[in-house]
Amino acid sequence: MFDDIRRPDPHICDALRKIGTATAAGELFNLGVTRPHMAGLTAWRKGKVVAGPALTLQCMPKRQDLMESKQYVERGPIHHKVMYPTQPGDVIVCDARGEMEGGIFGGMMMTFFERHGGAGVVIDGCLRDWPEMDDLDVGVWMRGVTPNHGMQNNLMLWAVNVPIACANVLVMPGDIIVADDDGAICVPVALAPEVIRRASEKLDWEEFTRMKLRAGGHLKNYYPLDTAAQIEYEAWRAKTTKR
Repeated sequence: MFDDIRRPDPHICDALRKIGTATAAGELFNLGVTRPHMAGLTAWRKGKVVAGPALTLQCMPKRQDLMESKQYVERGPIHHKVMYPTQPGDVIVCDARGEMEGGIFGGMMMTFFERHGGAGVVIDGCLRDWPEMDDLDVGVWMRGVTPNHGMQNNLMLWAVNVPIACANVLVMPGDIIVADDDGAICVPVALAPEVIRRASEKLDWEEFTRMKLRAGGHLKNYYPLDTAAQIEYEAWRAKTTKR
């Protein structure tokens, strides 16, 4: 059995997927997690939204004496092993240290990942074989693409399902990764229920505010809600809740 993770309740992931990154990131900030966003990693599948537990892959700067050691060689392809425990909805997160000279995964590996239910990959680096991935239903957030394979870079693959720093964000194995067109964020499992509770309340009043702004209401009255608008909102919410 390869190193696996402890996965959160799927209902929590579903709720975070509906909330999206922008609202979830704002609520995480209010809870003290000031930098949940993996900055610089952009969406390469526009419109794709995922929320799932993190399988993590750690890379280190290349050091020839260690790469040629018997212990390292006998471990085999570490980047393959991060995919072995894949379950539906999982998201692979790779700390590739911003490396752009060689792809972490290629077409064969991404095909395996998709066929086993993988939802997305988040890489502080790049993929290769991008043209081969057109038909794969996997969300991708990364820095770019390359024709080079994984040995044509400055990295050595180090460990699977350990804490990593992806784009300067600490990601623990099993943390919930939420990703959409705004980017990818990391939601600690312990904070997820509170994020969902707060976000649900915010989405309600934002729906009301958006409706009022579209009708010509003034920003100073409705964002945030002033006293009169708050009374309006509470009446609107009571009415809509009864439906």
